[in-house]
Amino acid sequence: MKYMVVMTMKFSSAWLAMPREQRNRFNETRLGPILGRYQERVRLRFFDAEAFRADVSDFVLFEFEDPKDYYFLMEELRDTELFTQDWITVKDLFLGIEGGYREFEKEMQHE
Repeated sequence: MKYMVVMTMKFSSAWLAMPREQRNRFNETRLGPILGRYQERVRLRFFDAEAFRADVSDFVLFEFEDPKDYYFLMEELRDTELFTQDWITVKDLFLGIEGGYREFEKEMQHE
């Protein structure tokens, strides 16, 4: 089964006050290696939303087949300055299973 998590978030004013070069360097040196370790198992898509919502600045789509991979990725991200320095606040999470009802119906036919 494929899982999808939609994570809405808001970046802090401290993050936004940093020069873009510093933010890009952080993304490349701290986040890049972490995301690279999971890129075969957790697919991510980033979206900017600050122009369209007041309470959310961005959202991310995480797609994965094993929830453990997503969980381990989140544990690693939580150890970075994004969370330890409160540069980001997760506003909400939505989890869904692609075609979950089909899997349910398939399992029920074999019982």
